[in-house]
Amino acid sequence: MLLVNLGTPDNPDTKSVKQYLKQFLSDPRVIDYPRWLWQIILNLAILPIRSPKVAKAYQSIWQDGGSPLRVITYAQAKAMAALLKNEHGIEVAVEVAMTYGNPSMAQGLEKLLDRGIERIVVLPLYPQYSATTTAAVYDALADAMAKVRDIPEVRFIKHYAHEPKYLKVLAQSIADFRAQSETKSELLMFSFHGLPKRYVELGDPYKAECELTAKGVADILGLKADEYCICYQSRVGKEEWLQPYTDKTLEALPGKGVKKVDLVCPAFAADCLETLEEIAEENKAVFLAAGGESYQYIPALNDSPKHIEVLTSLVAEQLNGW
Repeated sequence: MLLVNLGTPDNPDTKSVKQYLKQFLSDPRVIDYPRWLWQIILNLAILPIRSPKVAKAYQSIWQDGGSPLRVITYAQAKAMAALLKNEHGIEVAVEVAMTYGNPSMAQGLEKLLDRGIERIVVLPLYPQYSATTTAAVYDALADAMAKVRDIPEVRFIKHYAHEPKYLKVLAQSIADFRAQSETKSELLMFSFHGLPKRYVELGDPYKAECELTAKGVADILGLKADEYCICYQSRVGKEEWLQPYTDKTLEALPGKGVKKVDLVCPAFAADCLETLEEIAEENKAVFLAAGGESYQYIPALNDSPKHIEVLTSLVAEQLNGW
């Protein structure tokens, strides 16, 4: 099987980050502006300005094995292979691939084919489907397959935002975190990665799937409507994105009397630059500067045993009949 995540630069330096961002931001699934215009903006403005800043941010979270996203994704793959063998009795070769950067989709696919694998389950680590993420994985797989003469059979897991077992584990991780916290928050914020509003109007189901996840978890936790909210982070440019915006919401909450919040990012199966730096640090500073008193980021499910059980069960279901 292929366990796929977004990607990461090879090193936390400007050159590596620039190379990674160029590949990522050149994907028409991510940015659908006219190619000629976007490439001018990207190469003359965005990459020269953002690359050094993003490299500095990566340096603040970099680990011995690379970026947290890479380290965690490999840990997830190793744990899934062990669980498939020990609990499900299935010997499965599990390889990691990234939509952008290394290991590439082509590299992950080649490793499986070199072992004689003829049937592959692809699991993108995105609970909620979006054309900007999950469909980009599909495109990368198709591009890699285009260079293979004898292609394998493929089963592709589109999403799992609605899966009861996923919602249950996510809810339990939130409940455990809050139970162990010394501070009792007044609001649980479900913050999802943002998306241009126009993309949803064109048919992307992402917003509906985010709401499905948040509502499902809130119901399990027994939260009332005023005890949680949904918001969207990481917008860029002048175009309108999905609202409410996370940073603007955090700025406004203290003025409404909400000064203690917990925040979780259910769109991420593994912690990464966005959650560890932007959400856990930058947004915390925004909230505290606005008069907030307590801001707690609830970590992603990462390679926790219960999360690995959920991911493994999704793959095991696809393996039925093979």
